[in-house]
Amino acid sequence: MWQLPAVRIYPTSASCTPRASRIGKMSTYEEWISACEDTDGVRFSWNVIPTSRIEAARMVVPVSCLLTPLKERLDLPLVQYDPVLCTKQACQAVLNPLCVVDFQAKTPYWVCAICGQRNSFPRNYQAISPTNLPAELIPQFSTIEYTLQRQATVPPVFLYVMDLCLDDEDLQALKESIVMSLSLLPQHALVGLITFGTNVQLHELTTEGCSKSYVFRGTKGFETEQIRTMLGLTPGTARPAAGQAASATGASRFLQPVADCDMTLSDIVEELQADPWVVAQGKRPKRSTGAALSVAIGLLEAAYPNTAARILTFFAGPCTQGPGQIITDDYKDTIRSHHDIEKGNENAKFVKRASQFNSTLASRAAKNGHVVDVYACAFDQPGLLELRFFADYTGGHMVMGDSFNTSLFKQTFQRVFAKDGRGEFNMAFNAQFEVKAPPQLKVCGMIGPGVSANKKTSQVSDQVIGSGGTTSWKVPGMSNTTTLATYFEVATQSGQNIPQGQRATIQFVTTYQHPNGSMRMRVTTVARNWADAAINLPSIAAGFDQEASAVLMARLATSKAESEDAADVLRWLDRMLIRLCQKFGDFRKDDPASFRLQDNFTLYPQFMFHLRRSQFLQVFNNSPDETSFYRQQLHREDCYNSLTMIQPTLTSYGFGTAPQPVLLDSSSIGADKILLLDTFFHIIIYHGDTIASWRNQKYHEQPEHENFRQLLQAPRDDAQEILAQRFPMPRYVDCDQGSSQARFLMAKVNPSTTHNSYGAYGQEEGVQVITDDVSLQVFMEHLKKLSVSPPS
Repeated sequence: MWQLPAVRIYPTSASCTPRASRIGKMSTYEEWISACEDTDGVRFSWNVIPTSRIEAARMVVPVSCLLTPLKERLDLPLVQYDPVLCTKQACQAVLNPLCVVDFQAKTPYWVCAICGQRNSFPRNYQAISPTNLPAELIPQFSTIEYTLQRQATVPPVFLYVMDLCLDDEDLQALKESIVMSLSLLPQHALVGLITFGTNVQLHELTTEGCSKSYVFRGTKGFETEQIRTMLGLTPGTARPAAGQAASATGASRFLQPVADCDMTLSDIVEELQADPWVVAQGKRPKRSTGAALSVAIGLLEAAYPNTAARILTFFAGPCTQGPGQIITDDYKDTIRSHHDIEKGNENAKFVKRASQFNSTLASRAAKNGHVVDVYACAFDQPGLLELRFFADYTGGHMVMGDSFNTSLFKQTFQRVFAKDGRGEFNMAFNAQFEVKAPPQLKVCGMIGPGVSANKKTSQVSDQVIGSGGTTSWKVPGMSNTTTLATYFEVATQSGQNIPQGQRATIQFVTTYQHPNGSMRMRVTTVARNWADAAINLPSIAAGFDQEASAVLMARLATSKAESEDAADVLRWLDRMLIRLCQKFGDFRKDDPASFRLQDNFTLYPQFMFHLRRSQFLQVFNNSPDETSFYRQQLHREDCYNSLTMIQPTLTSYGFGTAPQPVLLDSSSIGADKILLLDTFFHIIIYHGDTIASWRNQKYHEQPEHENFRQLLQAPRDDAQEILAQRFPMPRYVDCDQGSSQARFLMAKVNPSTTHNSYGAYGQEEGVQVITDDVSLQVFMEHLKKLSVSPPS
């Protein structure tokens, strides 16, 4: 006889409140926001929401939030049963601590906190009481994770796609990295290998003694039906039944469990040679990246649709033939720059067609839940601009380096297979992310890795931000740091009252396949207060989170920059900042000296100043590939890491003082200091002139100068701690004042002392920065003048 699954009941004692109980004890908004981020991985731009659409528009920064759906929490309750859902078809929210439960009724029932629907409990919940609650109703468990009863039928698939147009040193290093990665994969995972150069080879893994591969022409793309026909993939051959050995037919010829083919695949990889086709002098290798990706995606689409799979693509240069081509094979033709793309020059003639091809391929992969990683190591541009869709749509990694034989690539690639605090792989496959909002809020869209799941509900806004027109998105690849930005629109019109005491309850539901094969659902439910801006504007202002707002506006600005002129985006950003200061600043009309901002607004203009100067919006001195790489990293990192990208952190080391954070300003640079700059993408240790001179004279090697040796070592130890944790691994730069690599620091600091102002009264400290950029001081003076002036 079938039985209902058991429900784990928790006694509601003080011992069950290890973490979130702190939230009720917070004395400031900043502490409360930090506690919410630790507990639920969520940060809102406004923690008190205006009650009408017009007032919300006047707040300038949209009602939005940053959410890390799978944020690592070792104390997170993991329950072994399916969730209880709201019975209203249009809602189907999950039972949560914010739901009202009537324990006095003859048959207990609960009221959905999202839509207000009254629902009865399943039979196995009948024993609940105020002192005997299931985990999902305990107030401290606003985030909970379910292990669903259904299991994945196929283990995760890892398909390697290797470029063979490499020099011997790079090829050997790449082969060693791939063989190393096989030892890190789960033994039940399926693996396969595709190599490409002038042609594309799909390698069989069932042959012993001799290698066998299917060769595809590199000048054309391949549809799924073509792949299925050419390889003889008929329905049913891709998935052997549980307990049966995979036969040497169908897709099992190319995709085998690691435990069965580890030695065979390692031998094939180790025997690989560089592409045999001769490359004439003055010519680029004929590299068929697009054709190889079409074969890889077609193979998985035919054999393992809508299952967990990861395509790991390695290449060392641009695609020079076939679909996805971005440049000819002649070195006389230079690869496109931002200027070429803007003007539509001859060098950019392949950009549109290659982007369309890769966008279509990425969409196909994303719809089937397949992740595509891009590892590009080359001194020239390898074509990340055209390939960015694989990271944007599938959530795959995008790694950019100079060579496969560097520690930057090797350590970054090894961290792809890192494990979390529970000893499990930091990977989530084939995830579905859904937002459930109350009737007063509509969902405008999401900015982050993923594609629309086309779920049309009444909560979809007509205003589109990022990937819009839906309340659900497919994110094939996620980690415990992947952060999504969701944007909302207040739907209530002016004059429509929201009942007193009612809160805006929002639920985020993420369903995914765990690396161990189980299907899981992570549910986060949060609530924020409503306030009428006409009578309670100070309450709304007090709930402003300037750090989250800066990151959310940065994502919005970089998303606009993909399709709009950079100058227009900068002007839009300036207008938004001026409007915000006019709305929440305290000043007398036409008196800039009287301008003041509340404490929780004071850093926001500074963030916008650094965002305007950053590589996300300023493309000068950056290639299109670098710009794409930087932007896609911004669109997936959490609030702290994103702020580090926007406004890097600077730490000063000196004699007689402990290491301390200092202003990101040229005045912080001194001859007797060592500075550590963290831009997220670079870690720079900068030695002042005096420090560098003493080091060159080897004072640190003398026993009587032990304190100097410790001073030199301290920033290196801190830098190594950062390098050991970050993904992708940042570039490490060790430089001296006046050296060429000091430019990494000089380009980031606020130029308060320039070649025009250096030596003036009050400007004796720091070093001069040779730039025409305005300083933060000048920027703030102009902002004050524009904010106190009446709008024209």
